[in-house]
Amino acid sequence: MARETKAMPESGHVTVPRHVGERAEIDYSRPVAPDFGPLARDRIPVRTMFEGDLTALVAIDRRVTGRDRSAYLQRKLAEALHESDVRVSLIAERDGGPVGFIMARVDFGEFGRVEPTAILDTIGVDPEYRGFGIGRALVSQLLLNLMTLRVEQIRTELDWRDRDLLAFLDHCGFQPSQQLCFERAVEGVVQA
Repeated sequence: MARETKAMPESGHVTVPRHVGERAEIDYSRPVAPDFGPLARDRIPVRTMFEGDLTALVAIDRRVTGRDRSAYLQRKLAEALHESDVRVSLIAERDGGPVGFIMARVDFGEFGRVEPTAILDTIGVDPEYRGFGIGRALVSQLLLNLMTLRVEQIRTELDWRDRDLLAFLDHCGFQPSQQLCFERAVEGVVQA
């Protein structure tokens, strides 16, 4: 009676006996996974977003973008808190107040089952707190929350010229998707 050999992903290789009578032995000589120390979300408090956070969100976003997007953020906050089926929008705090935020949504699909894809709408970190792991803590906690909801992937859209955000998302493990979306203003005639 023969058996197969099965491998455990990245944690080592377990050899299952091929024939009856062989001893099963675990190979502990393979290197263990690297220990990167404490995760960003373990060092930076991250909590669920509330209505009272709007003023802080607007202030952080204004420092990041240089624009007043209060109407947009108010609409997104209302959507995140009242229209999304599952709340996953978060605030990072440091020095007694909000210093970063991430707004995402997960909707229930058919028959009340969570859709396997979440949408990351907005992320912002106060420029004075860049380099402290705030963005990584927000993304890390968001991904942990999404895993417990059995969400399989997260999507977002961004300006392809925003090199800083592209680099950040790349560092967090995001990759370009198979879909490529183009847009163009309607005015003007296309020259042949």
